[in-house]
Amino acid sequence: MLRSSFITSIIVAFVVATVTALSGCGQFSPPYMKPLPKQTRAMLLGKGMQEESPILIRVFKAESELEVWKQREDGRFYHFKTYPICSYSGGLGPKVEEGDRQAPEGFYLVSIDQMNPKSQYHLAFNVGFPNAYDRAYGRTGKYIMIHGDCTSRGCYAMTDGVMEEIYILAREALAGGQTSFQVHAFPFRMTTANMAAHEKHEWYDFWKNLKEGYDYFEVARQAPRIAVCEKRYLINAVYEEGARFSASGSCPAYQKAPVVAFKPLPAPPVTQAASLTKPLGSVLELRFGPSKPPYSAFTLGPATPGK
Repeated sequence: MLRSSFITSIIVAFVVATVTALSGCGQFSPPYMKPLPKQTRAMLLGKGMQEESPILIRVFKAESELEVWKQREDGRFYHFKTYPICSYSGGLGPKVEEGDRQAPEGFYLVSIDQMNPKSQYHLAFNVGFPNAYDRAYGRTGKYIMIHGDCTSRGCYAMTDGVMEEIYILAREALAGGQTSFQVHAFPFRMTTANMAAHEKHEWYDFWKNLKEGYDYFEVARQAPRIAVCEKRYLINAVYEEGARFSASGSCPAYQKAPVVAFKPLPAPPVTQAASLTKPLGSVLELRFGPSKPPYSAFTLGPATPGK
């Protein structure tokens, strides 16, 4: 009996040690180092996009949506995916001062030094508030992020799982050579009907200026050239090289550049992405038994950016 109990104890200890070792070897990489999920890579290929190609992000408050756009070989941006915004604070209208718990609106740039892989809100990137336009109006605030954790005090908060995908897409674009990517933050989709519905709003004139950038992207599907002068955004302007801009001062001489309307490329062949979603044996035309559907990850909880 004693010998049997001793052997049982050894077996239990061995199993525990084995499970512990395997769990250690099988741990996921840190969130900021993860590759894109297989299904996301397949979706990119299915839309003729590359992981490292440039991105552009648009945010819509009223609809609580964040869009990711990816550039294709014609230099135009194509819609990749729309993600739900888990939480944002404040209402329609720009952020004015630190502590107002208002999420910003406007045109912002994100470069590699604004990426925060160790955010207290899972993952994050700083949108760059206040920009030149905001500073022209004396607006204050810092650490304005798009992040995980689904908790917002002036930021746009996503669930952790959604933020991981957005962060990785941004990371790969910057690693691929994009020096910075644009974030367009709007109060709502700036259609004629929505603008008419908000004609009496205190921020209507500001939104008319934002709509210039919205309309340009809708027609051209290119990142608009944006400058700030006379306390307004100057969209798609051509001016002399070396022209000096003052956000509060007069605009230098400029002309509006012609807008070349977007003509979509044909969709790539479906077979291009199919191999990413097939079992290995199927791709190699081997038969090891019934194939199982690919694992589908899902998010159990929310997310936000770390400071």
